[in-house]
Amino acid sequence: MERDFQALAHQYKSALLNDVIPFWEKHSVDWQHGGYFTCLDRTGKVYDTDKFIWLQNRQVWMFSTFYNCIEPREDWLNIAANGATFLANHGRDANGDWYFALTQDGQPLVQPYNIFSDCFAAMAFSKFALASGQDWAKEVALQAYSNVLRRKDNPKGSYTKGYPGTRPMKSLAVPMILANLTLEMDWLLPQETLNCVLDETVKEVMTDFLDPVRGIMFENVTPEGSHLDCFDGRLLNPGHGIEAMWFIMDIANRQGDAATINRAVDVVLNILNIAWDKDYGGLYYFMDSEGHPPHQLEWDQKLWWVHLETLVALAMGDRLTHRPECWEWFQKVHDYAWSHFADPKYGEWFGYLNRQGEVLLNLKGGKWKGCFHVPRALYLCWQHLSY
Repeated sequence: MERDFQALAHQYKSALLNDVIPFWEKHSVDWQHGGYFTCLDRTGKVYDTDKFIWLQNRQVWMFSTFYNCIEPREDWLNIAANGATFLANHGRDANGDWYFALTQDGQPLVQPYNIFSDCFAAMAFSKFALASGQDWAKEVALQAYSNVLRRKDNPKGSYTKGYPGTRPMKSLAVPMILANLTLEMDWLLPQETLNCVLDETVKEVMTDFLDPVRGIMFENVTPEGSHLDCFDGRLLNPGHGIEAMWFIMDIANRQGDAATINRAVDVVLNILNIAWDKDYGGLYYFMDSEGHPPHQLEWDQKLWWVHLETLVALAMGDRLTHRPECWEWFQKVHDYAWSHFADPKYGEWFGYLNRQGEVLLNLKGGKWKGCFHVPRALYLCWQHLSY
């Protein structure tokens, strides 16, 4: 693949505007009850009507972002408002914590057992407030963000399964999401809060979770940042590690910190070198840092979001550093992703492949896949390739 950035940018832009956005516009919006259907089969037909809060919030964020960043189209704002109103009315319990799942008409199904619903609520309502100018949406965003800060050191609270004190661990997911969330809310937060949270999260990710010897990200460490020799302590999640690094690059770029950008690129390249399946191509879902059998039975599956977040990280790394390794890997991941996940017949992308790269589930959305990773990555790659 030659460095034809114009053609590549057009490919990502066209897929977003002419394929992926129309797929979700046509099939996912529940105009009767509010919110969105995310359980869509290959053709877009709804096969389950339950509504998962983090996916609902992600779609509010996505269509608000389209409105804010691509074009102020009234239909995009209406789709975002359809979800935001539904969530504001049904998404939280009496304490203001966000549920995990609701019925189609908004009855609570699953308790607010971790803070990721709150994280994506803060993101969603921040961008919806920016798009709509609604003060009530700002208040929802700030309340959700306050929840995240309050609960970040104990994200599951009373719903945690671990016995207290025996083997305390913290997860990369919390600081990486908090870093990205805080950037998304930069227009709404006091400058002091913004700078403080960004500095703390970057330090935690790049100090506690980054193995300084191997240069890779661990998924779980002790509260002090050391490794544990157990299943969870040895766990590598290549997609998370790479996604965290483009969050770090984004923050460092805003701060003019070239050293941190290059360090993050180093980590991406190190992860790719160990996580790329040399027999069948694609990136593993989970790995054990010591080469032991992972306890996740799906460890060798190839997932859509892992490859899409990798494309974002490599496109960003190439734009910011011009390091040839970023472009070489971008070509490799681009070719794999577009030839295996994209569905030219019915639109959107498949989510789950087996190790050999064959479609394992032909759904386009479900409990974990919604209107987020595909459109976000297509948009960001379009932007990074347009420089």
